[in-house]
Amino acid sequence: MMKLHNCSMLIIKLLILQYLSLLCVSQDFDFFYFVQQWPGAYCDTKQTCCYPKTGKPATDFSIHGLWPNYNDGSYPSNCDPDSVFDKAEISDLLKSMEKNWPSLSCPSSNGMRFWSHEWEKHGTCSESELDQRDYFETALKLKDKVNLLQILKNAEIEPDDGFYSLDDIVEAIKQGSGFTPGIECNKDSAGNSQLYQIYLCVDTSGSDIIECPLLPRGRCGSRIQFPKF
Repeated sequence: MMKLHNCSMLIIKLLILQYLSLLCVSQDFDFFYFVQQWPGAYCDTKQTCCYPKTGKPATDFSIHGLWPNYNDGSYPSNCDPDSVFDKAEISDLLKSMEKNWPSLSCPSSNGMRFWSHEWEKHGTCSESELDQRDYFETALKLKDKVNLLQILKNAEIEPDDGFYSLDDIVEAIKQGSGFTPGIECNKDSAGNSQLYQIYLCVDTSGSDIIECPLLPRGRCGSRIQFPKF
């Protein structure tokens, strides 16, 4: 009788674990943060950077990630441990990925480790909307929708190591894209506040940029440097 009871308890526990696993995979979210980073700011820090094996990236903002988020500021992560990154799923996107989504971390790489991390931590939490190929293709399309560097240049804000008003940067992007961005800064080795990452918000389908329900806090000064790259 004891063995039968233990067996029943084990089955119940397994069913609960399976239910929780399915619940996590299908976890809803409220919006995406679409995050682009300025390579000049990434590289101009104490940790420095390593160019990809394909060489120095273009002097342009590059994709960091497409991150599911909740309206309260929290976010899901690593939602489906069974869904691993598969290069074959994005074989026709690789050239565009190398150009628009390069890895700058050391040691120098081909980007696979970076993309795998982004898919497994963030992408798996959007599987209710986007499969793996759709996830990466959606991010690439979003980058094409808003040319951040050109928007800033149109407002005479250039990556020339000069210092610019944070308010002017926000206003330029708002005017150029139609939406208020979130700005994240980092510091160079001299302690200067630099333009590092720009956040735009996207609906859960990944199709449309929207006004952010919540903007990230970026720890920026009132004037920030736009470093050369």
